[in-house]
Amino acid sequence: MARTGREACPTLALTWWLMTRSSWALLAALAIPLMAAPPDWLPGTVIYEVFPRDFSPAGDLNGVTAGLDRLHQLGVDVVWLMPIHPIGQVKRKGTLGSPYSVRDYYAIDPSYGTKDDLKRLVAEAHRRGMRVILDIVANHTAWDSVMMQTPEFYKHNAAGQIISPVPDWDDVAGLDYSNPKLRAYMIDMLRYWIRDFDVDGFRCDAASMVPVSFWESARAEVDKIKPGTLWLAEAHDPPLMAKAFDLDYAWPLHSTLTAIFSQGEPARDLRAAWEQERAQYAKGALHMRISDDHDEERAIVRFGKGGALAASAFMFTLDGVPLLYEGMEAGDTTESGGPPLFEKLPVFWKIAERRTEFPRFYAGMIALRRAHPALEQGETEWLRNSDDARVVTYLRKGGGEEFLVAINFSNQPFLGLVDAAAAGFTEVTPGVEKARPSALPSLALNAWEFRIFRRAR
Repeated sequence: MARTGREACPTLALTWWLMTRSSWALLAALAIPLMAAPPDWLPGTVIYEVFPRDFSPAGDLNGVTAGLDRLHQLGVDVVWLMPIHPIGQVKRKGTLGSPYSVRDYYAIDPSYGTKDDLKRLVAEAHRRGMRVILDIVANHTAWDSVMMQTPEFYKHNAAGQIISPVPDWDDVAGLDYSNPKLRAYMIDMLRYWIRDFDVDGFRCDAASMVPVSFWESARAEVDKIKPGTLWLAEAHDPPLMAKAFDLDYAWPLHSTLTAIFSQGEPARDLRAAWEQERAQYAKGALHMRISDDHDEERAIVRFGKGGALAASAFMFTLDGVPLLYEGMEAGDTTESGGPPLFEKLPVFWKIAERRTEFPRFYAGMIALRRAHPALEQGETEWLRNSDDARVVTYLRKGGGEEFLVAINFSNQPFLGLVDAAAAGFTEVTPGVEKARPSALPSLALNAWEFRIFRRAR
């Protein structure tokens, strides 16, 4: 068959191919929402999630304030308070109910204390150079919320009945953001907590279930009162990061990590998940790195002690902002996801006396991260190794230094090679009293072991 057009001319064909490739690249770039630059301080942050009910024996805000010195010494920058509002009684789950079933956004649960207690907590955190963010549940309320006096604030079914946002969330009622008056109410509420309590931002529950346009309007209004607040979306959704949020959840990476431990998936999938995330978001987008939080079975239960530390080593050395959920630093196994979320189950802090490797790990890892810009804000470069089904290896580069991180996500020792220029590396793994000589590119890792090496560039 005779060729015509671009097929008949190799030069024309090459030109067409280059133009097509460029066009697809341009279209892909245009599909990624542009993103406002996050605060300069955010990449170096460690976020600590607090469930006030379980954080201290008192189970209140004053109990959190009493713990600020310890959190500051650990290296925490941002204290995230799970919802502090009164909990609904109607259709309540469990004994005490879910903190995500809110009766009154303007009130503090009496069992947690008073508004003066919150003001004191925030002031004491600020005195230590720490920030405090509140957990805001904007998608739904309790069935006995004070907002039920205005039924048009809620979603209704065809029969005119108020409905839950999701069928199995039967303890809450869904809000209807097509109503401009609801939007105004919610924005005024967010302004209230910033203006009257000087909190430093919000973690926004189920953020992708609320219209992006609301979040963008809310952010703009709050910024008029206090610029530079932190907005964390419980979501993995690029449009939310365009104007409204500084940070979201690295859910796909978390799910991949869980699949490696629970289903035997290869460790190389972590790199694939990271690369897919990078392709979906605008350059510079930040994600919160999590291995444990209040919605999960504790990492130490899911992954075992060694696996939990390996997972945290990954989250604390990868780019992004790591999360500590209360008790992780002690090796606590007390559950908090549903149904435990609906009861009082205090963190068993004394378990750290038996699991001394946990407080030692987190203190050392946070200190190492804090001391080196390459680990806080540096570029990430993945490295090949001789068994990427079990082991991940990567570089963090910046500030005139490089860190090589190697983590064994298996219960078997690893002895192999990593594809990296070996000269000049010294081991700086936290908690290692006597570092082994660097034999890179040869590498030895025990089961669940991680090793970190540094060199100046």
